[in-house]
Amino acid sequence: METIYLDHAATTPLHKEVLDVMIPVAEEVFGNPSSIHSYGRKARQILDEARRTMARSISADEKEIYFTSGGTEADNMAFIGTALENRKKGNHIITTNQEHHAIYRSAEYLEQLGFDVTYLPIYENGLISLDDLKEALTEKTILVSVMYVNNETGVIQPIPEIGEMLQEHQAFFHTDAVQAYGLLDINVKEMHIDLLSTSAHKINGPKGIGFLYASEHVPVSSLTFGGEQERKRRAGTENVVNVKGFQKAVEIMNETRKENREKYTILKEQFLEILKEKNVDFDTNGDPSRTISSIVNISFPGINVETMLTNLDLSGIAASSGSACTAGTVDPSHVLVAMYGKNDERINQSIRFSFGLNNTVENIREAAIRIAQIIHRLKGKRR
Repeated sequence: METIYLDHAATTPLHKEVLDVMIPVAEEVFGNPSSIHSYGRKARQILDEARRTMARSISADEKEIYFTSGGTEADNMAFIGTALENRKKGNHIITTNQEHHAIYRSAEYLEQLGFDVTYLPIYENGLISLDDLKEALTEKTILVSVMYVNNETGVIQPIPEIGEMLQEHQAFFHTDAVQAYGLLDINVKEMHIDLLSTSAHKINGPKGIGFLYASEHVPVSSLTFGGEQERKRRAGTENVVNVKGFQKAVEIMNETRKENREKYTILKEQFLEILKEKNVDFDTNGDPSRTISSIVNISFPGINVETMLTNLDLSGIAASSGSACTAGTVDPSHVLVAMYGKNDERINQSIRFSFGLNNTVENIREAAIRIAQIIHRLKGKRR
């Protein structure tokens, strides 16, 4: 039985071309990028070239790119670092109640330090309201953080409109673009984004590396203390091997973004069409017209999510009930709770399927057929 991986929103397989460029660096480039001798200069050259690649991918300046250990650290730097450094201008922060835990927990931490945090509601379509944001802004607001694409529902928030709204306000604008970076075209200058977080392992790069874009006009406190790496904002010897892999993943991403968008759109349509053909009772969570092509979150009425995930695994299908960061727990998705309320049955009946590199029309159709069989078996129906 072929196993079919449909959990690319959690992590993606390492692209072979990425691994191919990482191995020589691991074997040959062991110098410290901060050293002035030839070994260090060779490592520094790799960092500088990669930084330029990252900057071009979002239309930023290379001096605005800071390498991190991944999306979580980039979120922490942007959210906590910006809040602490700009506290003299105000203590109010706006975010949403559907953010990744890297932002959610950061917000809770800042509340303990005396910051006032407003959590914008998410409606049943998975979107915030721009009117809610406008109403929440005060003269003390110093930071607005809204996830670009939700990692559970795939819903795309109105990021350009938010950036435009904040042009006449002192608040800096951060977006967690971890799920958006691989498929959506991003120009931080045109979108008026001040801070942006990414992670390599969501775009077929290595785990343990990401970057934070921070516009040169944004004061950000360092959260790590030590050397003067990353222009004094992120102490610690840089991970040169992973940086090289990240660079290659970004280069591949830039070449294939349009093609992948089209491919995943077809895969999603095929997936849902087969479920309909097999008379599966389901609903999609979030406005389908506002979701990224690689993610679909589906509620199956009358089906328990834990039972469903177990049966999927036994049938060779890897999927998720939501964020991988809460895997193994029985807590309902905070994103679906935000959308529907804590008593809605959909929060215990929903599965996220996400498409990626090795998926084909054939294995997506096979996955949908197996899922239909599981649903009908659990409901005691004939196929």
